[in-house]
Order: sequence, then structure tokens, then C-alpha cells
Amino acid sequence: MSDGTAIAGPDGGLRCPWALSTEDYVAYHDEEWGRPVHGDDALFERLSLEAFQSGLSWITILRRRPGFRAAFADFRIEKVAAFTDEDRERLLLDPGIIRNRAKIDATLANARVLAAWAPGELDELIWSHAPAPGRPAPKALGDVPAVTPESTALSKALKKRGLRFVGPTTAYALMQACGLVDDHLEACVARRS
Repeated sequence: MSDGTAIAGPDGGLRCPWALSTEDYVAYHDEEWGRPVHGDDALFERLSLEAFQSGLSWITILRRRPGFRAAFADFRIEKVAAFTDEDRERLLLDPGIIRNRAKIDATLANARVLAAWAPGELDELIWSHAPAPGRPAPKALGDVPAVTPESTALSKALKKRGLRFVGPTTAYALMQACGLVDDHLEACVARRS
């Protein structure tokens, strides 16, 4: 049983323990999670997927990501904002995604809100909530928070601007996934220097 510290993967490199719970996680952990993501559409995708993940395991979303991308026009804000009631009904029947009415409705509503923003505005808003550099690297999973003052502020800012399904925990997961914070453990091979 792991004590929450980094453990050796198949190649001998130390990784965050969650990354080794399934093969699908290794590439995601090593190549995506915690790496900086910029661009409104890319951040809309991550925000939407984090909302769909709420209450579920991330592996469920990761394995369905190709289906989500196909169903939601590669998360291009302008295209999703133009989805009709027929598109909504199609999404509710699509076995390639999580067919949760509230989460689908939130994604469509969020796209409509974001379509009215200036180019780069979502990117700027999200990245303005990145914590100051110098935060100590977590040594074990128990050192990684679920919510921070920055994620609470980001959640409030997004909600104030009309976005839905963006609570502080979802906002922090977004911050981790998009590289605003680096929560790879101190000994992890994927940790940025």
C-alpha cells in the first residue's frame, strides 16, 4: 500500500501514485497534466471536461474524451454556442459522452456566454488566478489541496461572469490540469523544474 509518495512506474521512474492506477493515466500524467494550456477553446474544453468529471472518476472522462470532442465540435466555443435544441437532444442520446442533462446544459450555456467574450479573455481570466511562484512541491498526495484561495477566487470570477458548474474544487482541478499549478509530487519524473 502506498503512503502517497511517488512510486516507481514500469520504466522505473518515480511518478505520482494515481498515474499508475491504470495504463491510460501514464501518458496523460507524463505528457498533459500540469502542463500549461492556453487558448480560449482549449481552456473551454478543459473547463467542460472538469465539469463533466464532477462526481465521477477522471478516467471515465479521459477514456471518453474522443467522444466528447466529436460530440462538442472539438470544443470550439463559436460552434458549441450555435448548438440548437436538436443538438442538445443528440447529446442526451450520445453513448460516447456522459449524458447528464445538467452538465450538457451547463456546457452549452457556458459556450453561449463565452462566445460574447473578446478573444483571449477566458485565457486571461483563468491565468490571472495562477498562484505566485515559489509554492513548495508536494511530497505526498496528502499535501495536495482540493481547494485553494486562488481556486475559490477563480470560481467566483467565472460564476460572476455567468459560467456554470465551476465550483472551487472544479476550478482547482482545472488549475492542476492546465498547469496553473504543478502538483506533481516532488520526486515525480513529470515535475517541471
